[in-house]
Amino acid sequence: MNKVFTLARRELTAYFFSPIAYIIGAGFLLLAAGWFFLNIRIGGEASLRPLFDGMAIIMVLAVPLLTMGLLSREFDSGTIETLMTSPVTDAEVILGKFLGVMVFYLALLGTTLTFLGLMAAYGRPDAGVAFVGYLGMVLLGAAYVSVGLFASTLTRHQVLSAVVAIAIISLFVVVMGLIVRLGVRPWADLADRLNAMRYFKDFSRGVLDTRGLLYFLSATALFLFLSVKTLESRRWR
Repeated sequence: MNKVFTLARRELTAYFFSPIAYIIGAGFLLLAAGWFFLNIRIGGEASLRPLFDGMAIIMVLAVPLLTMGLLSREFDSGTIETLMTSPVTDAEVILGKFLGVMVFYLALLGTTLTFLGLMAAYGRPDAGVAFVGYLGMVLLGAAYVSVGLFASTLTRHQVLSAVVAIAIISLFVVVMGLIVRLGVRPWADLADRLNAMRYFKDFSRGVLDTRGLLYFLSATALFLFLSVKTLESRRWR
């Protein structure tokens, strides 16, 4: 685990010295703030649910942009050779990079607690609902990051990596939702079970459902596993 934490610290340091990460983070916060204040002005309810739902959509674009260079940058610069010949396993590389991005993501998410403070100043938001909502954001973020990491193992081109990640995430967030709305069985039933937003909306309402917990943890584990296997396959090329 020491190697994993070392890699995570290396990745996290790279983020804090990357202007692109700050630009993406600032864009995310501006959109989240706009979404928050717009819904407060219109709805007037002391609820963070509109913010959670809005951030879940914004992250479809923001997270792939954060993760697009995780391994694509290593492939393009040639530093992957040094990494692959160092005494670390492929699983440690993937976990280290995943943890590094997650810490940055959690720091970014933590800044949105300002909105909770504003809500508390002018209303009485339910602390339990807020906690479950933020738990859902963490789980959803982990799933998104794992998809972005997997996409980054597929190509040396960062933009292409971002496009692939956005496409995969959109499949489970947007496309599955559209299939459910069309109501064509049995595809609608299958799409409903694969629809990420179906599970996330329970969290945003303050409902802690073990099915949603299992869904996001399974999705994260699956794409981390695929990332490890893809990286392993590159050793033999």
